Amino acid sequence: MSVASSIDELRGHAPCLRSDDGEVLPTPAERWFAPVPSAERRLLERATGPVLDVGCGPARHALVLAESGIVSLGIDISVPALAVARERGAPVLHRSIFDRIPGHGRWGTALLLDGNIGIGGEPSVLLRRIADLLRVHGQALVEVEAPGTPPQRQRVRLEHDGTAGPWFEWTRVGADAIEDLALEAGMRVGEVWTDSARWFAQLNT
Repeated sequence: MSVASSIDELRGHAPCLRSDDGEVLPTPAERWFAPVPSAERRLLERATGPVLDVGCGPARHALVLAESGIVSLGIDISVPALAVARERGAPVLHRSIFDRIPGHGRWGTALLLDGNIGIGGEPSVLLRRIADLLRVHGQALVEVEAPGTPPQRQRVRLEHDGTAGPWFEWTRVGADAIEDLALEAGMRVGEVWTDSARWFAQLNT
């Protein structure tokens, strides 16, 4: 099956993030299988290699980074999404961020986009793990929710094409909460900005 047909099939079955109470979360899961929008391209211009893409899904960012000659590795626990990533030729591993990760202490940038700062349900724990993986003067490029977004921890899974991924803990993080979380992880906020109605932050080690 071609890459294009795989992506079309996933789109046709409306990928979604569903909580264990049956609710479909207002998360743009279809975007994960779409071309990289301009806001993300501008964010990726800030990346310094090598780049670790946490919760990479079908690894749409890897192709943009490759255009710039930046080495990247995507990790995710969703086998179907990783299958699409591999069809695209992206370097990916079926692995949790809390498992053993190659290149420990040598990553220049970690990506936590599409709300992936919520992976595990405890953002401060995740950020401490990220800080440990980054090199000195490394950075995390993080997508957050709009200021004032209340934290909401849920158990969720990715569903598409009649296939459901494993359950995992997930929480939402507003832009106004990121400074405290960064400090808890031993990081500092370099910048918080908005682009195309989305919110992002750069955290430095």
